[in-house]
Amino acid sequence: MRLFSADSLAQLAAYSSTHAFAKREVVLAKENPSSSLMFLLEGRLQAIDFTLDGREVGLHFIEEGQYFGEISVLDGLPSPEVVIATKKSQVVMVPARDIRSHIFGSPQAIEAITSGLTKRIRDQANQRQILGIISPLQRICALLQNLTKEGKNPSLIANAPTHQEIAIMVNLTRETVTRAFQVLQSQGALARDGDDLKVDASKLKQLAEKSAD
Repeated sequence: MRLFSADSLAQLAAYSSTHAFAKREVVLAKENPSSSLMFLLEGRLQAIDFTLDGREVGLHFIEEGQYFGEISVLDGLPSPEVVIATKKSQVVMVPARDIRSHIFGSPQAIEAITSGLTKRIRDQANQRQILGIISPLQRICALLQNLTKEGKNPSLIANAPTHQEIAIMVNLTRETVTRAFQVLQSQGALARDGDDLKVDASKLKQLAEKSAD
């Protein structure tokens, strides 16, 4: 669902600015309120947080065409998460002071933002369940099953996360993720296809259930 009408977009374009970010560069810090609603024009971003002992935890990805920073724009408080670039990225920023009236004046925008926040809450609740799984292989399988549901093709994870990105999402080491992938690939559950992963859902499910025994 688009956030704004063509007329609103034309008005907001006059206030927007485009910024480039290198890989691993911080796009949105946690300490300060976001001064802009941000749209990912090109690249890929990941929202992360940190545990009390300083470990990095991956929360969710931001893909091209998606927006972020809306929570701080709405309530004026610091961002609840850090957003970093996982690859070279370009972000369009629209100042909060200019976009707030467009958000609250548009039922379409309010519905889209509310739906987006609801999905994120559900996704994070699901991720907490995954973190409670004891078996590392089963934990990784559960995450991969979730990732297949996000795309149009349930047998493909497009632009698949790296082993390190998966590791911080499931609280494991990169080496553990690599070993798990070797098992999944040897059993035919996964196959690398460039930046994508081909997934055999039935084999992935079987291995997940077997690893829990």
